[in-house]
Amino acid sequence: MEDHTGFMRIPRVEARKQYPGTRVRHWHEYETIMPIRQACGQAQRCMDCGTPGCHAYCPVHNLIPDWNTLVCEADWHAAYEQLASTNNFPEFTGRICNAPCEHACTLTIGDRPVTIRSIELAIVEHAWRAGWITPQRARRRLFRRVAIIGSGPAGLACAQQLVRRGYQVTVYEKADCPGGLLRYGIPDFRLEKPVLERRLSQLATEGVRFRTGVHVGCDLDIRALQRSAHAVVLALGAEQPRDLDVPGRFLRGIHFALEYLQQQNRRVAGCAIDPATAISAAGRNVVVIGGGDTGSDCVGTAIRQGAQSVTQIQYHDCPSPQLDRLLYWPEPVPGKRVSDHDAEGCQHIWGCNTIAFEGQGGRVRRLQLQPLNWEQTADGAWRKRPAGRPHRYLAADLVLLAMGYAHPRHAGLLQELALDLDERGNIAASDDSYCSSVDGVFACGDSRRGQSLVVWAIREGRQCARAVDLYLSGDSVLPAV
Repeated sequence: MEDHTGFMRIPRVEARKQYPGTRVRHWHEYETIMPIRQACGQAQRCMDCGTPGCHAYCPVHNLIPDWNTLVCEADWHAAYEQLASTNNFPEFTGRICNAPCEHACTLTIGDRPVTIRSIELAIVEHAWRAGWITPQRARRRLFRRVAIIGSGPAGLACAQQLVRRGYQVTVYEKADCPGGLLRYGIPDFRLEKPVLERRLSQLATEGVRFRTGVHVGCDLDIRALQRSAHAVVLALGAEQPRDLDVPGRFLRGIHFALEYLQQQNRRVAGCAIDPATAISAAGRNVVVIGGGDTGSDCVGTAIRQGAQSVTQIQYHDCPSPQLDRLLYWPEPVPGKRVSDHDAEGCQHIWGCNTIAFEGQGGRVRRLQLQPLNWEQTADGAWRKRPAGRPHRYLAADLVLLAMGYAHPRHAGLLQELALDLDERGNIAASDDSYCSSVDGVFACGDSRRGQSLVVWAIREGRQCARAVDLYLSGDSVLPAV
């Protein structure tokens, strides 16, 4: 890094976002791509750490200080080559990743980390505009077939690595279009679907074959697939949602988050929605139970649908906005973070459990909440217990359950294969071999690791591709990460 004091002179400036009153009126992305000049200035803030935590804490080990230096030097082509050497889909992570790299940035100690995610997005979008991102066909073909079940980020990363190695790769997707959660789980205001389509087009040109509308284990016999392929990769995701076993759970108007998000994404894509099953927040009091990314996506979607009110309930106490960052760095600081949707009108209730739903005419009308107290035990763990305060009641016409996902669905494919599962219900497969308990069947992504970030899914797909390559060819030139 030529400028060793840039972080002292240049303030952190994030990519511009549309004004809340404007962005809630449409479904397009509201965060802009950082202009080239601004990205160059922000990259100069990288302080040339002796041990770059950003690199170590990025799951795909992006060469962040390297491409920051290249951006400073205006060598955008080399910066993209560095970025693409570790990350198959930086346009996805640049939009929807929680950026553990920024939490590990040394400047986070002063609460002003380098805007790594925005610079990453600026690099890859500049590369797309310049025409540098083109299909990379294998130099020689390996006449071995790999079947990948699931077309989310893990399955797509695995497919791209293997097809570039020369394998004949077919990706099976039960939905009508490939993309998995990237297409049906992430709202368009965070990831517009043309961004996904251009990458899928690249993969198809490289030789990846997509078979959509095929539910392996239902429409296609898994045993037949095993006989026709030399290796099978399960990139199924973690689709089993966590539920609430409380009185009134099955009143109308209570839905799992993904059911709601998938329907709206289809609506935005122009698909017809059956009025009998349509879910809409328009004019309703919406309650979202769960405070993660999925809950946040539900909040933003409900606001854009015209909800009368949107409230997000979280069972833990409201984090302090000011914590000693040195106690946590380079791990994320568990302090209060202001969501973009707070400025759009979302309200929060902290430290409460939902203990019952109450309805009228078979439809949910309000929630009963139990305030909680949190206590730290001698071993350092936190335990919750009901507080002595009276129960709270909250009006609700639409309730969205966004408490995360426990594991992949066990019924059907996994039961038919009789795969071993770990203690959490995920597919048991080691970090080294990625091979399940059935020979020739591999697993990667959320179905193996558990619910996680898109950048972890990409890492899993890349590592699984190397494991499959080793299994089929005896050696591999694919990267270990």
